[in-house]
Amino acid sequence: MGGNFLAVNDNDITLTQANPSLINASMHNSLSLGFVDYYSDINYGFAMYGRNFAKAGSFVGSMQYISYGDFSLTNDQGEEQGTFNAGEYAFNIGWGRSLDTVFRIGANAKMILSNLESYNSLGVAVDVAGSYIPDDKTCISLLFRNIGRQITTYASNGVEPLPFEIQLGVSRRLEHLPFRVSALLTHLEKWDLTYDAPDDQSSLTGESSTRSGIGDFADKAFRHVVIGGEFMPAKFMSIRLGYNYQRRQEMAVASRTGMVGFSWGLGLKVSKFGINYSRSRYHLAGSPNYITITTNLGDWAKK
Repeated sequence: MGGNFLAVNDNDITLTQANPSLINASMHNSLSLGFVDYYSDINYGFAMYGRNFAKAGSFVGSMQYISYGDFSLTNDQGEEQGTFNAGEYAFNIGWGRSLDTVFRIGANAKMILSNLESYNSLGVAVDVAGSYIPDDKTCISLLFRNIGRQITTYASNGVEPLPFEIQLGVSRRLEHLPFRVSALLTHLEKWDLTYDAPDDQSSLTGESSTRSGIGDFADKAFRHVVIGGEFMPAKFMSIRLGYNYQRRQEMAVASRTGMVGFSWGLGLKVSKFGINYSRSRYHLAGSPNYITITTNLGDWAKK
């Protein structure tokens, strides 16, 4: 929801890819596959599997990939000399355990590979998270993402930084309604998330160079905020909606903002499967489709 991680404690293994403190013993033997039909020929996805060990804690292994498709290889005269492709991969091992009845901790160790034609890079990173879960309706998570460095570089011009980020998320299921609200604060390590435009680009991106005072403060503050809601009319169904203010400011066309910045989705539990579908509106150019399928291999074992 809103294109970011969630602090939601409902034993969804897919959420642990971003928030490892949600890893728990209930995810033992859980398997999940995800696919996103992105723009043009680009697509990405993941595969995840969970395993619990009584003394060591709970683990989730995953592989993520993004494929940028095929490109024409040309020389400096524009003459075609073949084709090449580009892709990136991350191999993750996540660990989580409970400290007591309300606190959980977790970490993801990641090896990241990037292959762009003949240019290659290798990096390692760690995500560290903690969650406070006082009851079955509330979850508060603090997350430090991408602590690490580039090991090998694309070229000899020095090591590039990883996209380090601090995030804080909270969710609360209402007492007498089947509805959960969530809020996320992103990039707590940096206050100003706007970018400098050489000219007034507000007609293209929604950015404005004329804000001042309270308006400027509010704009910068809300760029850190992602909000979401989840309506659960039945045990087998969830209807979700998210809003990302920063994405809307950066990607919307001022003359036709549409639903840029909004995302929505539907979750169903059918037999032994959990099926989730969502769409996220990045730009008028289109909306990526997200689909994940989750099952527990233990449910398929003969009794």
